[in-house]
Amino acid sequence: MLRLSRIFLPLGLAAVIVTACLSPNGNRPAPDSSLDMDALMTQAVGTAMAGFVTPTPLPTETPLPTVTMPPRTPPALPPTYSTSVLNRLDTPHTYIADTCQYLQDKWNPENAQPGTIVMVVMLHSINREGVDDPNDITVADFNKMMNALKEQSFEAINATQLADFLDHNAKIPPRSVVLIQDDRHYAENFDQHFRPYWEQWGWPVVNAWISVEDGIRNIVLPENIALAVEGWVDYQSHGYVHNIPMGDSSAEEFIRGEFQGSMQDLQQNFNKTPVAIIWPGGGFGLRPVQIGREYGYRLGFTVNPRGPLMYNWIPLADQADPGRPSFLPEGPVGDPRMTLPRYWPNQVLPNIDVVRNMGNEAAAYAEQNKAIELEYYDIVCSPGYGPIP
Repeated sequence: MLRLSRIFLPLGLAAVIVTACLSPNGNRPAPDSSLDMDALMTQAVGTAMAGFVTPTPLPTETPLPTVTMPPRTPPALPPTYSTSVLNRLDTPHTYIADTCQYLQDKWNPENAQPGTIVMVVMLHSINREGVDDPNDITVADFNKMMNALKEQSFEAINATQLADFLDHNAKIPPRSVVLIQDDRHYAENFDQHFRPYWEQWGWPVVNAWISVEDGIRNIVLPENIALAVEGWVDYQSHGYVHNIPMGDSSAEEFIRGEFQGSMQDLQQNFNKTPVAIIWPGGGFGLRPVQIGREYGYRLGFTVNPRGPLMYNWIPLADQADPGRPSFLPEGPVGDPRMTLPRYWPNQVLPNIDVVRNMGNEAAAYAEQNKAIELEYYDIVCSPGYGPIP
């Protein structure tokens, strides 16, 4: 536009001058020496510029002030759920070091709901008549125990389900039970006592399998392989030699032989890699636990009946108890998932209501603190971990 104005302005001036020099009838007049050309030019310029309007400059916008939000302070997280129903030396131990990962797994709606609780029950012998060992159980009491668990809405899970739950809060029934049949048995034992509950309710059973090659193994191995093919007997490691407990004073060669020999046997004959070690004789220690982890074992079961399990919550003892001298303290090992407690069958019925109420209390406690934990996650965790689904 500016360039066009520069072109047309001189032309307009010339036209004005020429017009001023013409006679009224448009004919060029005779030269007049009295004509003042400067005056004519001034007049022409004034006439030409009369049509131009000087533009008004636009006002400069005043920048809006930048609003700076104060940094959000994350709230203090609540303490771990605790209960007075456990022995005073049996305290809940956590094991997930990453707080953000723990909160994400805890509140992911696709995972197990807070308050999900697990009873681990170890069964040694199920006798038709009476029992000499208080840790054994009669057939009648076994059936009574199983029905009581079902009536209280418990459902049985296998070892891998438990490992996934403890590691990542994977979804399992809100009240779950792990049934462990100790030692090797004929198929008749599983068919008579456990198969009815598999067929009625879909309840699996975990077998603590001893791998040493002896006369008994050669007899029971083929029929146990057949059960494994059916899929409802979950064979896990009970050691190779088995009858010598592992501990920190054990030779490394022996410890590795217990893990590796059992693993190779289960892989070769049962087409599976074990995830759990049911500690032979209940013995364990820091070195056995560390070596077990090297071989990929994710769970370890002691003989200590300290209480039930929840995600990132396992009751253990940090010191020896004079009142229970046979219970090895698990706390010093520092790996709760490899030193899990379990109940004996005679302890199940007296504790079903206790366990159920603990699960309900833990669920209510989690709901009470949900807003605080989600706010903490939003401030501290979501930038790196993303939002909780």
